[in-house]
Amino acid sequence: MTPITHAPPRRSVSQTPFGWLRTEIDRLFDDFSPSRAILHFGTEGFAPAPALEMTSGDNEYRLTAELPGIKEDDVELSVADGMLKLRGDKREVQDHKQDGHLLGERCYGSFERNLPLPADVNYAAISAEFRKGVLTVTLPKNAEAAERSRRIAITNSD
Repeated sequence: MTPITHAPPRRSVSQTPFGWLRTEIDRLFDDFSPSRAILHFGTEGFAPAPALEMTSGDNEYRLTAELPGIKEDDVELSVADGMLKLRGDKREVQDHKQDGHLLGERCYGSFERNLPLPADVNYAAISAEFRKGVLTVTLPKNAEAAERSRRIAITNSD
């Protein structure tokens, strides 16, 4: 399957001034460098946008999203108007008891990704599987859409 490039994620503006600043800094890096996985700033209170990969085969496209620490029930996938919307919430709670002391850590955040779909996707046949923190979305190609496309010859008028 051939990899398909995609636009970097856009983050929603946070309620706090520091969240807004982080969003703007991330947006600047997104605009200048689409592959900046090591440049994510601190994610306190945020779930980072998931890493996505889309490949193309003869009969289908396949999209994989890495969603570590997120449960299947906290992921929503929908399609409308040529866009695939992936959204989710991460709620992580850890309580540690030691020597009569209780330490509680909480991490909450949400993400949303909207991806434009190729014109030849058969929306009625899209399926998804969630396994070990990886969401795999299968997007079958519509054979009729492929038949409607053709190469147009260009002639020289000189």
